[in-house]
Amino acid sequence: MIPQETVNKILDAAQIVDVVGDFVTLKKRGANHIACCPFHNEKTPSFSVSASKGIYKCFGCGKSGTAVGFVMEHENMSFTEALKYLAKKYHIEVVEKEETAEEIAQRQKHESLMLVSEFAGKFFQESLNTVEGQSIAWQYFKSRGLEDETIRKFGLGWAPLSRKALSEAARAAGYKEEFLVDAGVSIKYDDGRLVDRFYDRVMFPVHSVSGRVIAFGGRTLKTDKSVAKYVNSPESEIYVKSRSLYGIYFAKNEISRQDKCILVEGYLDVLSMHQLGITNVVASSGTSLTVEQIRLIRKFTNNITIIYDGDGAGIKAALRGIGLVLKEGLNVKIVLLPDGQDPDDFAKAHTLEEVQEHIARNEQDFINFKTDLLLGEAGGDPLKKANLINDIADTIALIPDAVIRAVYVRSSADRFEIDEKILADRVSRTRTDMILADEKQKERERQRAAGMNRPAAQPDMPSGDDVPPPSSDDFYQDGYSEASVENPPVVPQAVYEGPIVINEPYLAPCERELLGFILEEGCTDLKFDIDSKYYVEGEVINVAEFIDGILADDEADFVNQSFRKVYDEYFQMYDEGLSQQQIQSRLLNSMDAEVSAVARELLIEKYQITVKSYEQSMTSTSTKLVQFIPKALLAYQCKKVELILRDLTARLASETDPDRQVALLSEIGDYNKARTRLNNELGRV
Repeated sequence: MIPQETVNKILDAAQIVDVVGDFVTLKKRGANHIACCPFHNEKTPSFSVSASKGIYKCFGCGKSGTAVGFVMEHENMSFTEALKYLAKKYHIEVVEKEETAEEIAQRQKHESLMLVSEFAGKFFQESLNTVEGQSIAWQYFKSRGLEDETIRKFGLGWAPLSRKALSEAARAAGYKEEFLVDAGVSIKYDDGRLVDRFYDRVMFPVHSVSGRVIAFGGRTLKTDKSVAKYVNSPESEIYVKSRSLYGIYFAKNEISRQDKCILVEGYLDVLSMHQLGITNVVASSGTSLTVEQIRLIRKFTNNITIIYDGDGAGIKAALRGIGLVLKEGLNVKIVLLPDGQDPDDFAKAHTLEEVQEHIARNEQDFINFKTDLLLGEAGGDPLKKANLINDIADTIALIPDAVIRAVYVRSSADRFEIDEKILADRVSRTRTDMILADEKQKERERQRAAGMNRPAAQPDMPSGDDVPPPSSDDFYQDGYSEASVENPPVVPQAVYEGPIVINEPYLAPCERELLGFILEEGCTDLKFDIDSKYYVEGEVINVAEFIDGILADDEADFVNQSFRKVYDEYFQMYDEGLSQQQIQSRLLNSMDAEVSAVARELLIEKYQITVKSYEQSMTSTSTKLVQFIPKALLAYQCKKVELILRDLTARLASETDPDRQVALLSEIGDYNKARTRLNNELGRV
């Protein structure tokens, strides 16, 4: 197996015109190159190569693909052979690594755990709607000021009083016990009993950046001090607490848009702030801020505002976080709340404007925050003041950027009325000590690693070979299948005709269209007219960010499996900073056959826009996008509303409780108004 890093290098290096030109005489025509097709006899050229998209297409015989696909088709090579051919052409060294049976089993197990965790999330949400859940958990959420929309948006739920409810439901649905245990939702005792980890608790699911449920926090409502207030998921293959942030999936778009992340401590802090309308908020979930969490935030912004309680513990937590954030090169500000209040209390006691004003007025640069705090402690003691100055210098030394360090040195020297050189010398010495300490730490880690590689006596443990790899029968998912360990998948992407999984046909055309816009023009800027409701003075947004932002605001994730998978893959690579062409190439050449099939359909087969006049009405690509993308989003929102109305109408027909009937009728009325508004915006009668 060729390592993925090497595959990416090959795909990035391969130029479609250069590769095809080795076999076919190409002629430039407009933005593309044309030739007589090498795959069938023809006299008039119908074979087209697009350098910008990195694809070829014959409009005569229908063959299409990427540079890798062309070599496979023309030279009758396998996917791996074609990669090696291109690697040789572009002088890229290939060191193959064979995927072992254990690695294949590990990959399959990872997906199994994700599915188990998502099943548990749905189970807890459904349990919230039971009589037990309504009378206990729902009442608790309401007492904390949470609205129905917030409860649904964040997937809050209820773990029933029964100690076996989830485990029995999961086994009945076909999930294996080992995956329930490994995902952290069940506990298996030595006597063989399988029980739920979470029971008699309100549940807060933790989502990954891509929106999948990976863990849970369960809070007891009992006042008994002997009962732990919170029970959290143990760390697993899919969940590492130090690398996760509560609310990141719901906040990431607004963090990017505002170029600022607000960091709080707990679940309810995040929920109340989001409910108020401040949605660029995440929490470290009760753990001290870690380097991995800071790096996760850095994917979306370089600016962090830390909001902690105004008491002593909150101040100490803020001080602990400063050093880590600075060392990772981010800008950090601190906001302290009035003593005795946390962000949850503060958000519920104030309006959106009041909270925004408090943050803007009380945000302090870390130097001013730390200086004000420590100067108050130092009083008039010269020695304490000297220690304070050294402390500030050591904090400045954490900043990796030399220019920013110099600015802080100068401003701090002015603040303390000391020679700038003295402060600069202290910063320089501290940085030297830090570098030496880092080198020593790395050397210790190397020595430990070398020691770990030496043979040592091991306790009797079950061998990984004794555990059979999971198969497609081990767990339930619509359309899901896995290759066996003995027969790992062969992926000749250019000729793959695998299924595109459609779970909701009614929404499929809209999702296909929106995904097509993203894959085709994701990095193209949208230039809205000044009278457009989407126009924001001084703001430039591209197609991908616009669509992603609108969908996130409406909580309208793609529901069709294949489109959602490609959507998530696209934005994962987009967040890594890859160009549009690189993303297209990697999707088209993906080793996930489902992903490549969707990419081929949308990028090569030229997805059909639902508004036929798109191809004819205007010549400017920018004008086309500005007109048709908002319409496509409105059409998608309208279809979503219509599906909700169908569901509500069906529930009303079977509902016997008069109070619930009234509530459902009210909800139906609201959604009917929303549908009318959307149809009016679309110009429909």
